[in-house]
Amino acid sequence: MAQEVEGLDYECELVAVVGREARDVSESEALNYVAGYAVGNDVSHREWQLKRGGGQWALGKGFDGWAPFGPGIVSSKIIKDPQNLKISTKVNGKTVQDSTTKDMIFGVAKTIAFISQGTTLLPGDLIFTGTPQGVGGGRKPPLWLKDGDVVEVSLEGVGTCVNKVDFAKAKPKL
Repeated sequence: MAQEVEGLDYECELVAVVGREARDVSESEALNYVAGYAVGNDVSHREWQLKRGGGQWALGKGFDGWAPFGPGIVSSKIIKDPQNLKISTKVNGKTVQDSTTKDMIFGVAKTIAFISQGTTLLPGDLIFTGTPQGVGGGRKPPLWLKDGDVVEVSLEGVGTCVNKVDFAKAKPKL
């Protein structure tokens, strides 16, 4: 269904992994609730987000197999400052995003403080924190992912998560 039309996009993002229950957390205390960090590809379909009623966080980002992250989780005891890391994306070996987490609109602490207002975060919850400039939909012409493309998202101190775009083959329905 997602590959019916063009619009499949990549988004490298720092992923914060919640380490303990958090609710109504202050920004100054928020990083104390992080177990560790990973890097993720917040795969997004712009057609579904913008034209088919999927919205920013529903069908535009939620198809099966989306949001790969890894290659592991690095402890917050090792990464002390999540706002000072290089982050990048390569598509088929070509760099398409290259930035630092200093450029995030909302830092990890602010994001956790905001999300935890009235919502309990649980250990193991993943928080994808936003992507830097360079997404395919923002390019002229757009750079949409195609079947077989290889996407590498990297975060300094964490490593690289590699995934191959694999459009599902339609199954006959009787």
